[in-house]
Amino acid sequence: MFINIKTALERFTLADLADIFLVAVILYTFFLLIKETKAYQLAIGIAFIGLLFLASIWAKLVVSNWLIRNFVTYLIIALIILFQSEIRRFLTGIGSRSFRKPIVLRSFQEKIEELFLAVDYMSQKKIGALIAIEKEISLEAFADRGIKLDGVVSRDLIVSIFFPHSPLHDGAIIIRGSNIKAAGCLLPLPATHNLPPDFQTRTRHLAAIGLSHETDAAVIVVSEESGLISLATRGALKRFQNRDELEGALLDYLRQ
Repeated sequence: MFINIKTALERFTLADLADIFLVAVILYTFFLLIKETKAYQLAIGIAFIGLLFLASIWAKLVVSNWLIRNFVTYLIIALIILFQSEIRRFLTGIGSRSFRKPIVLRSFQEKIEELFLAVDYMSQKKIGALIAIEKEISLEAFADRGIKLDGVVSRDLIVSIFFPHSPLHDGAIIIRGSNIKAAGCLLPLPATHNLPPDFQTRTRHLAAIGLSHETDAAVIVVSEESGLISLATRGALKRFQNRDELEGALLDYLRQ
């Protein structure tokens, strides 16, 4: 074995180094994408099966090796089905990456105070709201389903949109940088979800999860029943007790 390792090191080239680096980047990006989702546990299970396969080769376990090799074909199909939303978000993210992210994030941070003034007010008054914040994957397709605004983010504008009986209060607003691109937007609902019992029939929360499943957007939800504030990212929904925690989690996610 040591002879094989020595031979491999002697034949090691820059192309091999680039190959290893590329694979490492792909794996790191994929695991970052599925982090804190149910796909993460599935990925760990698949890695365990891979280790069993290597062990069966090393220990010359013929039957075990044969079973695992024949299982791999069906496993690939299962992976495509189980990880379809993650794979779609991963490929879309690659196609959407650009150098404008720091500029957009900076312009968003300039208006974040206005956003949270609106969120705080709506939370206190129990005004339901759904706010999607674009990261790298474009939300233009969802903005096209609503009413185009292209207005600067402000407390008064956001509150007026979600005020009860407003024509646009049932949909979502989409924020790109410092602008509200559209309001009254329809967001996709997830095929499956793991919401607690008190969330089960809440369409806003389901829509937030659905969009964060399909894109890398961060979605803020204000419940009209309780006034509680939640944040959906990567297909997971988390409640926050105060503004500072929410703001910190949102900015940390957008900077990633």
